[in-house]
Amino acid sequence: MNLPNKLTLTRIIMIPLFVTVFYLGDLWKYCYFIAAGVFALAAFTDFLDGYIARKYRLVTNMGKFLDPIADKVLVSTAFILLLTRPNIFGYNTLSGWGPIAAGISVALIMARELIVSGFRLVAVEKGAVIAADKLGKVKTTVQDVTIVVLLCVMPFLRTGGDVFGYEELGAIIGMALLLLASLLTVLSGANYIIKNRGVLREES
Repeated sequence: MNLPNKLTLTRIIMIPLFVTVFYLGDLWKYCYFIAAGVFALAAFTDFLDGYIARKYRLVTNMGKFLDPIADKVLVSTAFILLLTRPNIFGYNTLSGWGPIAAGISVALIMARELIVSGFRLVAVEKGAVIAADKLGKVKTTVQDVTIVVLLCVMPFLRTGGDVFGYEELGAIIGMALLLLASLLTVLSGANYIIKNRGVLREES
């Protein structure tokens, strides 16, 4: 097993670690900072394994299979966990609409990933190779930054909301980033399919 594949497996192993540290935040709120660090490190391995694989020509079928799965499971897990903490999305600040908007946004993000994954399967069957575009990379970066910021705001939700407005500010920043991430996710998905729509054409 080469280095990129080992990094991908490391990212997969870090997912249950991330989940564990996240819920330890119920016992010690600063665990959310640790969870943010674990997530950021896992997300960095996504960039690193791809870079090494391309630069040193270490691309393998195993890597092609595991890498996108590891990335999607990591991001999806993080967003689902954050939905279990509605205050981060302004449950009190935004009159209860924040968590609803957050749920819709996460649903859109996950739907996009499922649709694009299905699209790629059709492309593979036709022998087409579709490279990731710049908009997709920007989308991934914004998603990762959104998750890290939301995790870093979590420790302030119980202590500083009434005094310094951290809870209100965190809700606004969190919702703004999540809405931006969901918008970029939908746009990148639509752009991806439109640019490669020939894959869906029936052969005569």
